[in-house]
Amino acid sequence: MMLKIDGFFTSGWTFNEEEQDLKNRYQMVNIGILLSASGLIYGIIGNYIRDIQGFIPIELMLLCMNFIMFFALRKYRHFFEFFAITMTLQYTFLFLFLIYAGEPSDLKHLWVFTYPIILLYFQKTVHAVYWLAFILFMLIIAPLQNLIDIKYSMYQVTYISFVLVIISIIIYFYQKKIDEAKSIILEKQNMLRNFNQELEKQVNDKTTELIKLNESLELKVKQKIEELRNKEQILEVQSKQAVMGEMISMIAHQWRQPLSTITLQIANLQFKKLLGHDRSSEDIDSALSNISDTIVYLSDTIDDFQAYFHPNKEILRIEIHDLLQRAVNFAISRIQDRGIRISINKSADIEVSTYINELVQVVLNILNNAIDAHNEAKAREPFVTLNAKMAGDIVIVYIEDNAGGIKSENLSHLFEPYFSTKGKNGTGLGLYMSKMIVEKQFGGEIDVITNSGGSTFIIKIPKDIG
Repeated sequence: MMLKIDGFFTSGWTFNEEEQDLKNRYQMVNIGILLSASGLIYGIIGNYIRDIQGFIPIELMLLCMNFIMFFALRKYRHFFEFFAITMTLQYTFLFLFLIYAGEPSDLKHLWVFTYPIILLYFQKTVHAVYWLAFILFMLIIAPLQNLIDIKYSMYQVTYISFVLVIISIIIYFYQKKIDEAKSIILEKQNMLRNFNQELEKQVNDKTTELIKLNESLELKVKQKIEELRNKEQILEVQSKQAVMGEMISMIAHQWRQPLSTITLQIANLQFKKLLGHDRSSEDIDSALSNISDTIVYLSDTIDDFQAYFHPNKEILRIEIHDLLQRAVNFAISRIQDRGIRISINKSADIEVSTYINELVQVVLNILNNAIDAHNEAKAREPFVTLNAKMAGDIVIVYIEDNAGGIKSENLSHLFEPYFSTKGKNGTGLGLYMSKMIVEKQFGGEIDVITNSGGSTFIIKIPKDIG
């Protein structure tokens, strides 16, 4: 039976919301098996060509183990922990072999720095600590034992152990931040469900009351006005929670890509060695610099995420293009592998005093709509362009796309609540809440210009609020 692509890395199993951590571990174990098998095949071919026969039987045995685990994962779900331990043991043996049998000049010890990532996804946190302690112990005793001739000095293995601990701590704490963010999102999703249930109950109750109070028109109007006020507040909360739900996949994508980048940077140095290319100190410094930049990016992502959902509404000063970039950063994971180019054109700095999170929400709503439109339109060289300019004391933000424009019959309903062209995939709240935020909180205007080529949303707000 052929495996579906969307379930390939989860071994064809399905997982509920409480099993997301297990799902992630399934994906990483499958990826680890495939990468390990690829490396073993490459090693077998290389050793055969170089006539190094001693390693080939071991590599063939490990390759067979990988294939057995790959297919067994798809048949015996309850054996997952055993397979995860087997893979961890295999990588532990591999990394220790690089130290015990390699030379410092080969730089093969750089692979050891991927070990914390492997532990993070293959093992639970408590078990990962034991594995990490074991490999650190084996590294430290390497130059002290007399059974195997080790090329590394005590200083070198101590330094490698120190860096390994630092990377492990960094990855652990940032993974902890991701888990905390997921918990917040799940909590808000539950709140959203409760709001929907409460809103449905209120609508049913109010409908019954309106029938009974048909003779008292004045009282009915007063109650309706109060109900609409409450409904508008609930719509505002619903809109915020809907954005939270969409950001689950955004944050996950934004973290998987940088973590893969760190591994690839390390692998690139080793591949250069295997291909016979010289690696200068500049290459190594560049790789380490890129890894450092990637870790900073991961930190900034979490900071942006926490800042966006900060409950206090404050007027803060910010450069408008930096604010637009913050919205783009949230949406960037949705355009990966889709060929959509998002760009921000900047001609001059524009400082504004505004409600940052609310304006980010407005821009993000429009960006998400543009991305959805591109996914349906399939335009050649799809793009979304953002730019801003000053007109007196007014800041004007333009968000332009080439996704085929908005149909004339939909244009007049575009900013109405619960109106959506996405069917079940849309809430119909995004543009409605964007209009409410711009007009009521900023005292501004929002409009759209559209034709068969694409659409341009125009947001006008005061440069300084309050």
